[in-house]
Amino acid sequence: MQFQMALLKRGPNWSPNPSRERAGMRQRHVAHMRSMFEANKLMIAGAIRDDADLIEVHIFRTKSAEEATAWLNADPAVAGGYLVPELHPWWSEDVMNKRTTSTQFVTAYLAFLTRGDKWTPEKTPQTEAIQKAHLDNINKLADMKKLVVAGPFGDNGRLRGIFVFKVATIEEARSLAATDPAVQAGRLALQIHPWVVPEGILP
Repeated sequence: MQFQMALLKRGPNWSPNPSRERAGMRQRHVAHMRSMFEANKLMIAGAIRDDADLIEVHIFRTKSAEEATAWLNADPAVAGGYLVPELHPWWSEDVMNKRTTSTQFVTAYLAFLTRGDKWTPEKTPQTEAIQKAHLDNINKLADMKKLVVAGPFGDNGRLRGIFVFKVATIEEARSLAATDPAVQAGRLALQIHPWVVPEGILP
């Protein structure tokens, strides 16, 4: 199925410093996300903990970029210039659980697959063999219950896809991701981040 993924980055009005204004904006931002969850428009959302620019990642239950953009523009943090969304079409099975009422959070590990140094657009017997091995490895990691979400981006840009690992440490996520034949061949590269998401949504 096709969804829309928003990478929410620091906007011109972003500030890490605590203030009454920032606290109020944060409350309104969280309330907006809660309403999106309750309307079944937002599939999952969470904070990125180790990046100076990328603040949150949201996945919306729509294939329409226009619809997702409208939902994002209604977010007080976006409207107020605190966050700036970068939107990408994304394909995956619909494996996420519906929003739970839990206020607890868990840390998963979100890996962005990007074009590697040896990426080329041409299809050859060699690249087709690497792609098959890439997909076989995804299935193996899924069978291990370590890789819980995977899927490609649909806009043919630098970002090629994502993995979401449900493991104890980022070191384990990196070790598992490094088994990917496309990564080993240099066709893909990895950027892995801790992703703090509501408990109970990831499969």
